[in-house]
Amino acid sequence: MPKLKRTDEEKKQARGDGPEFVEALDRGLRVIQAFSREGRPMTLSKAAELTGLARATVRRILLTLKASGFVHGDDRLFSLTPRVLLLASSYLASNQLNSVMQPLMDMAASEAHEVCSLAVLDGDQVVFIARATPARMFSTGLEIGYRLPAFCTSVGRVLLSRMPDDQLRHTIERMTLTAPTPQTSTDREALIAAISAVRSDGYSLVDGEAEPGFRSISVPIRRYDGGIVAAANIGGHVDRISVDEMKERFLPLLNKLSATVQPLLV
Repeated sequence: MPKLKRTDEEKKQARGDGPEFVEALDRGLRVIQAFSREGRPMTLSKAAELTGLARATVRRILLTLKASGFVHGDDRLFSLTPRVLLLASSYLASNQLNSVMQPLMDMAASEAHEVCSLAVLDGDQVVFIARATPARMFSTGLEIGYRLPAFCTSVGRVLLSRMPDDQLRHTIERMTLTAPTPQTSTDREALIAAISAVRSDGYSLVDGEAEPGFRSISVPIRRYDGGIVAAANIGGHVDRISVDEMKERFLPLLNKLSATVQPLLV
């Protein structure tokens, strides 16, 4: 999860050295994000601790969110209401990627008999914003809104590959590389080389580095001018899908999807 407390430098960058930055709004959004860190109803003290804000400030924010219908609670415990989902649904409804990609992903998932997912980059993480599941499969796994580290995922490496060399190196060097599985590479030079190779290969294949026993292959999703705006992947359990099969069966499906959608994205 993204950190909620901000350093003075981060605050300065967020404001952009201008008067347009609305700190009250920023604080309110940080309080909403804090609920995902706690995973249960929160006390006022816990919200203040997670956000680094004063108790009095957090109390005003929570009471405002309660009056707006986004928070439920008494003077002791607070929790989010389903109304918060309006924020996510507004993004999904207004995002051209989802509306254009979903039917194409449905076809790819049906042909592959595996889950097809779409992700975008958010800081050092990838966020899955669309998903297609074969009819034969129960809907489990990476749900919409799920986050994973960018450096060890196939979608993340595709999205990082759009950066120029100097920006990519700076990004990898400042990342905290925590290995989620024993197979995860945290060697910075090896990661930079693997991400750079995506540009010439046109895809990224990650084998057991993001999640134990799971491998996936991803391709860039480009808009009409060639800029990478997302990454689409198909994945499967290592006992069911071999590396060669991913390249032979799944890569052509993903490349077809990518080529079909590019002229439709602005």
